[in-house]
Amino acid sequence: MRRGLSDVSSRGDGFRVAKAGGSALSALLALALLAGCGGHPKGVMTPVALAQPSNTSQVDMLVATTRQPSGDPATLFSGERSPTLSMTDVAVSIPPDSRRAPGTVQWPRKLPPNPETDFAVTRVREMASEDEARTWFRAHNKDGHVLLFVHGFNNRYEDGVFRLAQIVHDSGAQATPMLFTWPSRARVFDYNYDKESTNYSRTALEDTLRTLANAPNVKDVTILAHSMGTWLTMEALRQMGIRDGKIAPKIENVILASPDIDLDVFAKQWTDMGDERPKFTIFVSQDDRALALSRLISGDVSRLGAIDPSAEPYRTQLETAGITAIDLTKVETDDGLHHGKFAESPEIVQLIGQRIIKGQTLTDSEITLGEGITAVVAGTAKNVGTVAAATITAPVTIIEGRGTPPKQVRLNETLASDERSQRAVP
Repeated sequence: MRRGLSDVSSRGDGFRVAKAGGSALSALLALALLAGCGGHPKGVMTPVALAQPSNTSQVDMLVATTRQPSGDPATLFSGERSPTLSMTDVAVSIPPDSRRAPGTVQWPRKLPPNPETDFAVTRVREMASEDEARTWFRAHNKDGHVLLFVHGFNNRYEDGVFRLAQIVHDSGAQATPMLFTWPSRARVFDYNYDKESTNYSRTALEDTLRTLANAPNVKDVTILAHSMGTWLTMEALRQMGIRDGKIAPKIENVILASPDIDLDVFAKQWTDMGDERPKFTIFVSQDDRALALSRLISGDVSRLGAIDPSAEPYRTQLETAGITAIDLTKVETDDGLHHGKFAESPEIVQLIGQRIIKGQTLTDSEITLGEGITAVVAGTAKNVGTVAAATITAPVTIIEGRGTPPKQVRLNETLASDERSQRAVP
């Protein structure tokens, strides 16, 4: 049993966000420019045939979505919302390692993709019933272990598919891959639409998790959620905790990468889950530009994914709550937004696949992924100081300029009263 997360302040991380000329619109424009620096062909879901023989690798996944079908086999699903959960069997071919750097999604430069050099879809099959989905799981069972990925803001259907394929391949995770993709319009200026789409999808994700937990051939479930998908994940788990009085025991691990969650709200979600929770690991980065913008347009309240976990009050509160936090601020990747380090750093993605998904406990001596990586490890209070002391960094400024100091929010009184009231929820 773990104690609840309380007295987490939204101040104290030294994180300043510029008003970028005094308007969130200016910051959105800056983010749009950063996000638009790459680009890739749209509509890559049409299956292609593999040449024989082939040196490619293949990742089979089951995709569940609350997106509206697009009616186009090149895209399959749009960014609009559907009241019906759709299930699809998807296979993705990945180029040989000699032609691709680990941590990268090799998007095709033109269509159709070339499987020898590009990520390519090789099979798409719609599931007509839950029985078909169960049959798929039995055929793709990896000793009962399931990895469920929930993507973040500004993602098309194909973005989530290719990212999960890359994570599974690069991590070596021995788990059955499943993607939950929610209706994102994949436009920077539709941030609020995307956020409401996560709320729209939380019951569908809760039901999906419950179905997995009730499946006799599933031993354990690891949830890997990114960015805005962490909000959806926390809301679904919160609902399960309230509805069932507990989180299903088979949901053993929850990994929150760059969590785009208001610190105050995270503490409430955590408390509402109940006393028995999965093991939580969070990946944070204080130079995350996407979370800096999210903070700006969300009332200047710190985001969980941008804290310094080695600084107080976070260090003590994370350890008390039993949450392992790994700070990736000094990890370098090609992501200009610094928002996808969890998947783009080969060392980090391998840590996810080889250790965290297996439920292995991390210790400070095992965090040897690179110089300057901070780990605040749950359950090792005596070691936390030795890890944090060498890696505490100065406050950073995101974009440019100086923002107004965020308001101090005291959560201890709120959470204490919530702890007393939550058991009364039917």
